[in-house]
Amino acid sequence: MTDTYKTIEKPSDEVLFKEKNSKFFGYAFPVQSENEVKEILDQLKKQHYTARHWCYAYQIGTKTKIYRANDDGEPNNSAGMPIYGQIQSFDVTNVLVVVVRYFGGVKLGVGGLVTAYKTGAQMALETAEIVEKTINTHFFIRFDYKNMNKVMRVIKEKNLNVVNQVLELDCLIEISCRLTQKEEIFNAFNHIFEVSITEKED
Repeated sequence: MTDTYKTIEKPSDEVLFKEKNSKFFGYAFPVQSENEVKEILDQLKKQHYTARHWCYAYQIGTKTKIYRANDDGEPNNSAGMPIYGQIQSFDVTNVLVVVVRYFGGVKLGVGGLVTAYKTGAQMALETAEIVEKTINTHFFIRFDYKNMNKVMRVIKEKNLNVVNQVLELDCLIEISCRLTQKEEIFNAFNHIFEVSITEKED
């Protein structure tokens, strides 16, 4: 089981690929939700309001991934899928790649379009800074205040990240750990008397 994934931290620089007078502007953006995709597309349409096509593909998620590819008026599978192919090729997720086309008066044919959109997407991802992150699981740990030391000892020993905590008579701490540590961490707390641990749902 792997518990890492690759993504980009910040938007890539704008890239430009030209083919027979058509211009293809390529962009890559980090995204966490489909709502963000819509906002970015709206911005690009304002920025390139005289362009002919705003084709894109995105992939979101780590444990389970969702993706979409959009040809935006270009012939079927000539734009969105070649862009998505580059997302797969670079093995990145939580990413949106957009290629904006200004038509130059000469038709490129489906093969020419596939190559142009693929190249635009590839150039955008090549300029993006790709980073590796860990896939984490979150747990809630509930306990009485008197058991605080026992819980804190495990958190310190296992070098766990405390995401949130409410420390009153009834205490609740949210921790995160790498996916591959999930069972070990669950067992470490589950064995402590008067302490309950539950996994946070995604």
